[in-house]
Amino acid sequence: MRATLETLGIALLVGAAQAALGVVGLAGLFALSTPVSVAPWTLVTSVYAHGSVGHLLANALALLLVGPLVERRTTRPRFHAFVVATGALAGVAQVTLGGLLGPSPAVLGISGAVFALGGYLLAGNVVSATLFDRLRLSQRAQLLLFGLVAVVLTATTAAPGVALIAHATGAFCGLLAGRAGLLDAR
Repeated sequence: MRATLETLGIALLVGAAQAALGVVGLAGLFALSTPVSVAPWTLVTSVYAHGSVGHLLANALALLLVGPLVERRTTRPRFHAFVVATGALAGVAQVTLGGLLGPSPAVLGISGAVFALGGYLLAGNVVSATLFDRLRLSQRAQLLLFGLVAVVLTATTAAPGVALIAHATGAFCGLLAGRAGLLDAR
């Protein structure tokens, strides 16, 4: 549970920095938006930053549910790298693809990474591995199945202001990584 608590600690530190910078109107320095090249540090900071205390608490609860289960299978460095990589990728997908659908607001939060951790658990367990081995699905069929599962998981969080593209991207990445056993230290 150490890496999960460290991740929450980083989110709390970033939240404190956001609050301090918010006093002088600079809290937006942590948010990921396009073009990413203008503020590349936001690829990382946006993963740990949140829009409100409620947003942070909701993501913290979800992280506490899935994080320790993934931690049992991996190392701390891999866990942290996975959180940052999937969180950043989910954020980039949100601002990029969201921008194609209309004005793309900046994105904050660790939920894309949390969806990736959940997807990892879903596809990377013994039961799923046995099922996939028995079904003998082609890689293309597995990708389509993972896409469908990511959409269904994302639909459970649908609400105004929720970064649905980020959630779907995180879930899809986690499902792929889980199927490949990417984080397994064994």
